[in-house]
Amino acid sequence: MSGEFEERAGGLRERKKQRTRWALIDTALDLFLAKGYEATTIDEIVAAVDVSQRTFFRYFAGKEDVALSFLAEYDQILITVLAERPPAEPPIVALRAALHVSLGAVQDSDEEHTARFRKLRRLIDGTPPLAAGQLRRFFETEQKLATIMARRMGAGLADMRPYLLVASFLTVVRVAFDGCARDEVIDPAAVVLRVEELVALAIETLPGAWSAG
Repeated sequence: MSGEFEERAGGLRERKKQRTRWALIDTALDLFLAKGYEATTIDEIVAAVDVSQRTFFRYFAGKEDVALSFLAEYDQILITVLAERPPAEPPIVALRAALHVSLGAVQDSDEEHTARFRKLRRLIDGTPPLAAGQLRRFFETEQKLATIMARRMGAGLADMRPYLLVASFLTVVRVAFDGCARDEVIDPAAVVLRVEELVALAIETLPGAWSAG
C-alpha cells in the first residue's frame, strides 16, 4: 500500500514540476513580447509565477534557455530516435525516419503549444540574441546527429560525409520551417506536411551512394 502511495505522490510531484516549468515558459514569452527580451529580468518572470529564482534556475540556465527550451525537446527526439534506428538502415532512411517521429510530436501539439510556437517565432524574428541562440542550438543538434551518423557509417575522423549529409539534411528542414514562418503557416499538420514535402524533394537530388550507405 505504501508503494502505491509513493508512486501516486511521485506522479503528483512530477505533474507539479511540469506545471511550474510551463508557467515559467509561458510567462517569460509573454513578458518578452510585452516588454522586450533585453528589458525583461528573471526577477520579473519569477515574481509573475510566484516562485523563487532558485526554482527558476532549477529548470533553466537563463533567459535564452527559458525561451528556447521547449524546442530542444523536439531536437532530443530526433537525436534519440536516430541513435536507435537499425544499424544497417541507409543513412538518409534513418534520418528521415527520425525526423518523422520528431514531426509527429509537433503534429500532436495542442493549441497551447501551437501558441508558444507562434510567440517564439515572433520573438526570434525581432530579437537578435534569441536568433543567435537558436542558431547555436541548431548547430549543437547538428553536431550530435553527425556524431551518431559517423558511427553508423563507420566513418573515420577525416571522413566528412556524415557531417555534410546531416548539415544538408537539417538545412532543408530549417528552410522548410523558415518558409512556414514567413508564410504564417502555423497549423501543426500543415507545417509537418510542408517539411516532409521539402525533405522528400531534396532527397531526390542527393547522390544514390549516400542513400545506400
